[in-house]
Amino acid sequence: MMVVSLEQVYKEYKLGKTTTTALNGISLQLAEGEMVGLMGPSGSGKTTLLNLMGGIDFADRGRVFVYEQALAEMSDRQLAAFRSRTLGFIFQSFNLIPVLTAFENMEYPLVLQGMAKKERRRRVEAMLTAVGLTAVKNHRPDELSGGQRQRVAIGRALITRPKLVIADEPTGNLDQKTGKAIMELMKQLNEKEKTTFVLATHDPMVVSYTPRVLYLRDGLIVREEVR
Repeated sequence: MMVVSLEQVYKEYKLGKTTTTALNGISLQLAEGEMVGLMGPSGSGKTTLLNLMGGIDFADRGRVFVYEQALAEMSDRQLAAFRSRTLGFIFQSFNLIPVLTAFENMEYPLVLQGMAKKERRRRVEAMLTAVGLTAVKNHRPDELSGGQRQRVAIGRALITRPKLVIADEPTGNLDQKTGKAIMELMKQLNEKEKTTFVLATHDPMVVSYTPRVLYLRDGLIVREEVR
């Protein structure tokens, strides 16, 4: 089954009188259970591509389908519900809720899904252990280091066991040892749950875990490696 399908997708951004082409006619298909790396210099279109896959932004031309759903044709409510049950996001900027603890930030998407409190606690405690944050689970984001906040964001993205995980520089704020531990966790989810991962990165360690790597430049896929 195709999880993501892009058909001749274009995206431009305007700042004053300047127009920047972020995506320049990309077509792409990702199958269920794939683990795909996106590489390329800053400004090559990696983040824009992720945003379109996640319904955070929309194409100027072309069509984007995720699980055969045309995201641009959904209402805001439909899109929010679809993302909640299908997608996990890992952002460069973390996007944690400042007033919630590490535990509560991870728990929040499970609350939105209506999961029972006992199961929520069990799942959050297991994820805190997996990402090495049990000792700081009651700390708020401003009491955590950048690396710790990144791990909270990763745990929050994975805790719902989403079908598709979209990650923008998932190891960008992590030391090598922690980064490898996080990638091992993602690999396990990929193998056991058939979770599909799309990971934008500059880190060669990350793409060592992705059997398929797409190289972007100037809004185009210029090379593909399948290992």
